[in-house]
Amino acid sequence: MKDNFLKIKEEVNDQATIIAVTKYHSNEAAQEAYDAGIRNFGENRIEGFNEKLNALPEDKNMHFIGTLQSRKVKEVIDDLYYLHSLERESIAKRIEQYANHDVKCFIQVNVSGEESKHGLKPEDVREFVQTVSQYKHVKVIGLMTMAPETDDEEEIRNVFKSLRVLRDELNKEFEDITELSMGMSNDYKIALEEGATYIRLGSILMES
Repeated sequence: MKDNFLKIKEEVNDQATIIAVTKYHSNEAAQEAYDAGIRNFGENRIEGFNEKLNALPEDKNMHFIGTLQSRKVKEVIDDLYYLHSLERESIAKRIEQYANHDVKCFIQVNVSGEESKHGLKPEDVREFVQTVSQYKHVKVIGLMTMAPETDDEEEIRNVFKSLRVLRDELNKEFEDITELSMGMSNDYKIALEEGATYIRLGSILMES
């Protein structure tokens, strides 16, 4: 695992934060990733989030990368500092209601338009940012998307490029929106080329 991390770290060259997605991996595997030098971990279920939170040393950063239900916000809010899937005002309301700290949020955008994917339509993002800006503990720092599962690299690139263009447009009005959470094990290299600042890696990083 350490060799995987060092190889990818060299490719990233400080451009992006590497998030180890540990949702299919044991606490022992997560600890091995920590020992290799990884400090950012992503989980898409509350159970997994809390499990890795308690298992790993205190200086790790936990990222919630899955869909978060409004009624479940309270269960993770004390330790929720990075949310990569904000797409509904109800979540922002819950964060504001229960949080005693700021939560750095990425707005999830469904750039590809696939029905199977969560996220806002690109044309709805600006209004959503304005809406959630009223909540002082919700700090929108960037945008997140997932590319379609396809071998067509140009299609993948266009999705990432579109998110970057949207980020750049929003940044003119909302200066805190600077980050791009995009790229997974099969497409992170393209995401980096298109300006990703956070990449979410599972199998390519966690498996020996």
